[in-house]
Amino acid sequence: MDAHFQIAHQPTVSNASGTQLEASCATCSCGESFHTPHSALQILPVLDLLNGIVVRGVGGRRDEYRPVESVLTASANTLDVARAFRERLGLTTLYVADLDGILHQQPNERIFRQLVADGFELWIDGGLRSLDDASRLRNAGAAKVIVGLETLTDARLLATLISEFGAERIVFSLDLQAGQPMLGEARWPDATPLGIARVVIDIGITQMIVLDLASVGEQRGPSTLDLCHSIRQLAPNIHLITGGGVRNVADLEPLQAARIDGVLLATALHNGAIGVGQVCNLPIPGRAG
Repeated sequence: MDAHFQIAHQPTVSNASGTQLEASCATCSCGESFHTPHSALQILPVLDLLNGIVVRGVGGRRDEYRPVESVLTASANTLDVARAFRERLGLTTLYVADLDGILHQQPNERIFRQLVADGFELWIDGGLRSLDDASRLRNAGAAKVIVGLETLTDARLLATLISEFGAERIVFSLDLQAGQPMLGEARWPDATPLGIARVVIDIGITQMIVLDLASVGEQRGPSTLDLCHSIRQLAPNIHLITGGGVRNVADLEPLQAARIDGVLLATALHNGAIGVGQVCNLPIPGRAG
């Protein structure tokens, strides 16, 4: 995401002290970044799918996931929730965590196609385990295919995927549970989070998600900052995204300070802690206030 994207229009709004601020709007040309004085942070709304509907993820305890309750919409239907993200917040690029694919190898391809036909760009974690899985997700409309540590069968598959689809289409997700890697079948010479990150970067991964499921929905603040800082030192140019624990807009500031490029959000959007006022009414660089 280019930090210097063009803004379609810049309405004037007031901050809490009444100071007039020039602000980007949710209907700007990219529709999914906000500005601070340092950089733009990509907001990726999360659709956690289970049994074909949107559920609320809490702490990675998937047996406790229930249909989402949201201030944005009364529905847990996937298309309704996606449209609410677009209509209420101006967000059109969505991260889909398809638990039916991750847990049961039954990805919701029909739903993916519906979302793409409705104008959404999808980053899909469908429990990818093979090149064929990646091909099916691409054919179902995935703009980017997520390769999760949890379901990765062999690290060498990453090189095959990059060769087949290009590094710009493949995103590695460093899946953690309370800071510990969620290891699937793949074997690693150094199975620490940073050791795994080093291997996939050497393979050619240029986009990485650092996701701690223990923090998801728990409203405790981001828990991956130290690891993200270490990964950034290891690979200064990697596109780095994190998720889990963000409570409000104040929690986004340390992410930007750590030069993180994007953040996965669900709970803070559904409970209104981060709403259209935060997504599109933050100061443009160089403005007072």
